[in-house]
Amino acid sequence: MNRRALLQSALGGLSLARAQSRKQYRAAIIGHTGAGNYGHEWDTTWNGLDFVEVVAVADVDEAGRRKAAQRSHAKRAYADYREMLQKEKPDLVAICPRALDLRLEMITAAAKGGAHILVEKPLAKNLTEADAIAHIAAENRVKMEVGLVMRTMPLIRRARDMVAAGEIGVLQEIRARGKEDRRAGGEDMVVLGSHLFDLMRLFAGNPRWVFAHVSEDGREIDRARVRVPTEPVGPVAGNQIAAMFAFDHGVHGYFGSKASDVLTGKRFGFYLYGSKGILFIPITEYPGGEPSLLRSDTWRPDDRAGEWRRIEQPASDRVDNRQQANTLMAMDLIEAIEKGRQPACSVADGRWTVEMTQGVYRSQMSGGRVEFPLKERRPPLG
Repeated sequence: MNRRALLQSALGGLSLARAQSRKQYRAAIIGHTGAGNYGHEWDTTWNGLDFVEVVAVADVDEAGRRKAAQRSHAKRAYADYREMLQKEKPDLVAICPRALDLRLEMITAAAKGGAHILVEKPLAKNLTEADAIAHIAAENRVKMEVGLVMRTMPLIRRARDMVAAGEIGVLQEIRARGKEDRRAGGEDMVVLGSHLFDLMRLFAGNPRWVFAHVSEDGREIDRARVRVPTEPVGPVAGNQIAAMFAFDHGVHGYFGSKASDVLTGKRFGFYLYGSKGILFIPITEYPGGEPSLLRSDTWRPDDRAGEWRRIEQPASDRVDNRQQANTLMAMDLIEAIEKGRQPACSVADGRWTVEMTQGVYRSQMSGGRVEFPLKERRPPLG
């Protein structure tokens, strides 16, 4: 797909000037085959943008490095990302691995080199590292886009417009379910709940406090029940989580994830309950999902209100694959650089999802309500 077709089909409301940047950018890619790989295909993010030249990719694994260079059309390949950053001096760096152990040092190296950063979610494995990352970005005056891709999806823009227009009346509460597959509970919250927490803030603002219950097969979790997850994202606990967040204007947000005998993940989504109806965002259908609307002040289908109906997306807003969705974030980062604004999903936004996750565990450990911002920044699970 050429750049103009990509603009028309995937970039929706983004301006043509944004896709025809006056500046040429040098981009580099950091991956780690066998330790988070290239995340959600972030190595192909720059493909199709003819004003971005992929100068190099770095990966300690030789075979993985060679394949990534082919996928990304990188001109050169390095085993050491530090050497790559020093020699290539890129304007943009995509930090792709899902593993979080090296996230802080990768970001530090890129930021100190003056590169603006696109980074896989979640931002960090704990809040102390998220704080350090925010400090590094500010100190080096670089922009950072965190890969919580729902932020720049056209269906989210459409949903925000509908809420602002009063399609569901006054917002009453938010309900979100994790994917609830084999990772249900703590791992689900860290890996996929970050999208849901970010959307809560997008629609309701920063949370004031959280009250949560975390358990493992019905038993209260404590530090003795902390485990290493299947994905390298730091320690997790519990296979059932129920959390309530308080926002301004009396709005509460509820997050749930529970292990069960149904592993399809089809409940993975986000409900906005208003005084006149409900809007549902099906994240499990990413990237091609469409919101559903129920116009009913009873919050259930009835003869007067009718049934749930899908809100069809116009052809110009269709996003057909993950690469196009990732490119939306890359384009937003570039526009943020050129216009001197914060990216759609900034380092502050990414840090909030880590803080909300940590708040859930801290509430469980303390047995009570926990205020935001968290006073205790150390990891609650140790």
